[in-house]
Amino acid sequence: MPLAIVVLAALAVFAVGYLVYSRVVAKVYALDDTRTTPAVSRADGVDYVPTRAPMLLAQHFAAISAAGPVVGPILACAWFGWVPALLWVVLGAVVIGAVHDFSTLVASVRHRACSLPEVVREHIGRPAYWVFVGFIWLSLMYVLVAFIDITARQFVVPSFPGAPGVAAGPAVATSSMLYLGLAVVMGLLLEKAKLRASLVTTLCVPLLLVAVWAGQWAPLSLPASWGGARAWAALILGYCFVASVLPMWVLLQPRGTLGGFFLYVILIAGLLGILVGGEQVNYPAFVGFTSPTGLSLVPFLFVTIACGACSGFHGLVASGTTSKQVAEEGHCRPVGYGGMLLEGVIAVVSLATVMVMTQGSSPGDPSLAFAAGLARFVSALGIDPGFALGFGMLAFATFVFDTVDVATRMGRYLLEELLGWQGGGRRWLSTALTLAIPALYLVLMPESRSADGKVIPAYMVIWTVFGAANQLLAGLSLCAVAVWLMQEGRSARFVLLPMVIMLGVTLWALGAMAMSFVRPLLAGRLELGIQGINGLVAVGLIGLAVAFLRMAWAARSEERRIVQKQA
Repeated sequence: MPLAIVVLAALAVFAVGYLVYSRVVAKVYALDDTRTTPAVSRADGVDYVPTRAPMLLAQHFAAISAAGPVVGPILACAWFGWVPALLWVVLGAVVIGAVHDFSTLVASVRHRACSLPEVVREHIGRPAYWVFVGFIWLSLMYVLVAFIDITARQFVVPSFPGAPGVAAGPAVATSSMLYLGLAVVMGLLLEKAKLRASLVTTLCVPLLLVAVWAGQWAPLSLPASWGGARAWAALILGYCFVASVLPMWVLLQPRGTLGGFFLYVILIAGLLGILVGGEQVNYPAFVGFTSPTGLSLVPFLFVTIACGACSGFHGLVASGTTSKQVAEEGHCRPVGYGGMLLEGVIAVVSLATVMVMTQGSSPGDPSLAFAAGLARFVSALGIDPGFALGFGMLAFATFVFDTVDVATRMGRYLLEELLGWQGGGRRWLSTALTLAIPALYLVLMPESRSADGKVIPAYMVIWTVFGAANQLLAGLSLCAVAVWLMQEGRSARFVLLPMVIMLGVTLWALGAMAMSFVRPLLAGRLELGIQGINGLVAVGLIGLAVAFLRMAWAARSEERRIVQKQA
């Protein structure tokens, strides 16, 4: 079967979803461009910055499109086959993921651009707020650990498999540093020189291609005595700290815009390569109901592919940074719903990199598989393979950089809301506290090793728990939105079904993972190895989720009683 036919069918479903279903959802919210948004009423030039819709979409898209829509789809496709993975990506993004992102963005804008926990406190109560904060905090820690670890390990890859003459990790490290420096220049041109955004973007995006080329000529390697990936993890944590405390216009906003447009280039180039390259689908449509590691298709397909189909992290981005930049309510639809569909396209391209592989082959490291597959596609456009490989690796790094700094900033916002900290040097302390646990895990703690002594990457150790926590957060966020809508007398049907699906599959998956801790405990043994810790975390996540749902049900029941008495 031609790969182009499969990809075009997926794009057609995304287009129908945006043109038809997103309008149905938008009608429920009655978006009004004459209503003043928090970005305008509270504009401070640091966190609250009214932003044009195209720039905000690019920034939001870059922030939510981390390694998730690459790693998850590639792993799931390799384990279960491309048909179940593709169905979940396409249908999940249209009916569940985009609705979640759109709804959480609108909810935040309508609540003074506060974070989701503040929405929970207002409509469900303070105890639910504390539970939700704990859940989000765990989720953010997993996001930072997983994505920083992936990037740090990418920077030390010596060469591409099958292309020993092409610099890999060190070249991408150089390109990434140039990318971040270019973002600062872009911010200065916009804020200080007052140049038009369209002109600055037109000038800076092509320079990213120069950065890819420069990386191949001047690869950046850290001394081996510094600790390899751990040293890079420490440097990335330092970057996250700086990016979190700087004003939005200096780094985060231009970096998001630049990264977003770069991702547009990646998507366009990859899709054009697929359409004109004549590639065939070679990988099996269905591999089996169980992965090589013993995970069953249901429910683990739905938590392995988190970002790309549905992601609770997107709600944190929407309510943490994006809502503070929405200039008009009508922008919520293209930014929230449209941004999720764009991430779905990334997931489809990621799946395509595996679909062209022959039966029996393994994608191996997802970041290298994505870069190699993307290079294969864009080579059909006449682009040099070596440049294309560097292009693909920088694309992957861009996904991650555009998320870890936003995640850190959201952690700062969360602590400031929680502790009532405002202004001054407190944002420095709240940022440091946010990064403390990832730093402990990635830099200070001993690395995990398998029985034969091989190092197990941190992201692989936590990926299934990360995916389940991420999806369960989406379910709980939809629950909070549903309670808010019902308290306002609006229909919540379009969020209830996605909520039930997310809660069902994630609690099922967490329950299965919890057994690795519970079974030994019932037998009188306390096992705190890799799987045991994951099982313990799963038990904690289940407890927090159940407590939150009980509080949400109680809040809804109390509101019904009040309405009945008034009637």
